[in-house]
Formats: sequence, C-alpha cells, structure tokens
Amino acid sequence: MRKENLTTNSRENKPHIAMYIGSLQKGGAERVMTNLAVYFHEQGYRVSLVTTYLAPVEYEVKHAAWKVVPAGYEGAELVCDPDENPAWVDPLGNEKNGIRRYFSALLKSEQEGRIKNFKKRSDKLSAIWKKLSPDLILSFIGKNNIMALSTATKEGFKVVVSVRADPYMEYNTMALRSGMLATFGKAAGIIVQTNDAKKFFPPHIRKKCTILPNAINPSFLRRRFIDEREGSIVMVGRLDENKNHTMVMEAFSEVLKKGFGSMILKIYGDGPDRIKLQRKAIELGIDKNVQFLGMVSNVAEYIEKADLFVLASKQEGMPNALIEAMALGLPCISTDCPCGGPRDLITDGENGLLIPVDDVKALEAAMLRILGDKEFAEKLGKNAARVQEKYSPDASNKMWEKYFEGILKR
Repeated sequence: MRKENLTTNSRENKPHIAMYIGSLQKGGAERVMTNLAVYFHEQGYRVSLVTTYLAPVEYEVKHAAWKVVPAGYEGAELVCDPDENPAWVDPLGNEKNGIRRYFSALLKSEQEGRIKNFKKRSDKLSAIWKKLSPDLILSFIGKNNIMALSTATKEGFKVVVSVRADPYMEYNTMALRSGMLATFGKAAGIIVQTNDAKKFFPPHIRKKCTILPNAINPSFLRRRFIDEREGSIVMVGRLDENKNHTMVMEAFSEVLKKGFGSMILKIYGDGPDRIKLQRKAIELGIDKNVQFLGMVSNVAEYIEKADLFVLASKQEGMPNALIEAMALGLPCISTDCPCGGPRDLITDGENGLLIPVDDVKALEAAMLRILGDKEFAEKLGKNAARVQEKYSPDASNKMWEKYFEGILKR
C-alpha cells in the first residue's frame, strides 16, 4: 500500500475517481461508497465525493479534506441538508490533500419553479463534472444513476453506475424506469449485487452488468465469540416497512411463550417507523422484552454475543447487515427476498436459514429451531463465519480496483 502522506503531485500520476451519492448518511450503500473512497485514496488515487446533501448524521470519512463548521465560520461554504435547511462546510478545513467533497443541491435562494429547478440541478451537476474533470465517475442508487449518466456522458466522461438494491425497487415508477432505459446504455459499466438483479435489465443493458461484492467493515473481521451467549435476538437496519420488524415482533411474541421468556429482541437502527414499532411492541405485550437501541457505532461490539440475527426484509440487494452478522459467526435467519442477495449468501440449513417473505410462522419455527438446538446453532454460526474469506476488504476492494482499471483502459 502506498504511504498515507502522498503529495498532490504523486496523486496526479493516478486516475481521478469521482463518487456520487445523495449523502453520506448511515446506510448500506453510503457505507460501501465511503469505504471505497478511503481505499482508493490510500492506493494513491485522487478521490472526490460528490453528494447532493450534507445529512445531519453521516459516516466519518478517514482522510476527509472537509469539515462541518458553524454558521459564519471563515471560509465556510453554504450547503443544505436533505430537508433543505442551511448547513456550512469548510471545504479544506481538515486533512491536507485529503478526499475533497462537492455538493450539488440547489440552495433555497437558487430555486424557482419545478421545471426550472430540474434544469438548474442538471446544470449544477454538469458544472461539477466539468470542474473536476474526473477520469471515472462512480454513481450509486436509482435517480442518482440517471442524473450522473444524463449530465456526465454528454461531456464525454466515463460513468459506472451501481444498483445497490432490488432494481424493481430502485426503478419502481414509470418515470424512473423510462429514465433508466434512456440512460443506462450510455454507461461504461453497471455494477449489480446479484444474478437476479441482472435479469431485470433488457439484453443490451444486461451485457454491461458485473457483480462485485461489498467489503465487510474491518471491525467485523474477528474471532468468533464462543462463550455463553447473552440471550438475545438482534436486528440491524433502518426502521421502515421494508425491513418488516412487525413480523419479527409477532414471531418473537410466540417464541417468548414457548420456553424462551427471558429472551430479548434488540433492534439497532432508526427510521420513520420507530414510534409505530414501539406501539406494536406494547400492543403485543412484549415491550419489556424488546429494546430499541437506535444508531450505534461499532455495531460488532453490540451484537457479537447474540444468540441469533434476523433479517426479515421484503426486498434487498446484497445486505451488508447480513454479511456482517455472518462474518461474526452468528446463526442467521433471513427472508429469501428479491433480488436474491440472501439466497446468494445462505445455503439453507448449512450456514443459515432462509424463510419465505412475510411468513411469520416460518420465522417462529426458525427461531425456535436455532434457540432450541445449540449444536445446530453452532454449526450454522461456524459455517457462516466463512464469508470473511470472500468479503474481506482486501479481496473485495481489489476486485473493484481491477474492474475500474479495465474500464479506464477502454
């Protein structure tokens, strides 16, 4: 690996990669992009992050050149958060020659009517690409991918787009699907998460698709915990309808009645459904056994001693939370949801359990099977931990770098 204190001149000999996403708020796609930005920076590439917004709570980015500052700070740049409230950033207030960041959202003072605003957003993003003149642009998620392709390819820039979830979910309206069909043919490459995701696209787009793995956060690469487990079932993820916490609580309420009355369901994450889910726990009479623990740093420290991990999503790409729980050697239960990410990770009965989407009885049975059979739980956990080999940062990041090198040579 190159030295961390690379000079600006030494970076001029390596390609410039611009990475584009809505914000760096704490989510799976944002974590992958943050990790990639740091990796490529440490390999000597010049890396720029282009985001629409500055989210209130974001991943910390090692080697960030920018820092968030109070209003009126000398040299600060006015940007906005996802609710279009003002925020201030010092573009060069942190690490010298670090990862630069640029913001594409329209400030309220720049906005006019709906049609004019769309053109202004496109023009602002185009101006960023011209200013940066990157060798390669990597874009993540739905509308961002369409925007990157429509603004950057007409200027001659190479754009790789990545669909991070089920494409049926990312392009779930006629407008988004039409935008995807009109622009994806211009992509230098398309990264998807699963084989099933590739099938979503028509043949001329599908031939551009490549599957690349997500790297496991290094904090999850550790020896498997083998002592007495703490008597908990854990979930990690955004509190929204897609993650289906309601079904988990319904199954858990039955598990409590069948010999596991002291078990605790620990839910990590936050989102729009938090209050509704807290009320559901009360309604089911299990609120004393359910803990809503919010967003935490160092998730591995909190969940490694759990008895099992549950992912109950209705749709997923390649779920980071499941990969990380498996890496810790937790017995895992997941829905066999589209677009096939859990199915690519879990061989049912060998390194985890797969259940149908929305099947509360199957989830209850799977929980009882793992909790009631320690030998079986150990087998699942030991086998699950082998995902560390495929999804280690070293292996995964090198695959991304090799892929980018191929695109850049074309």
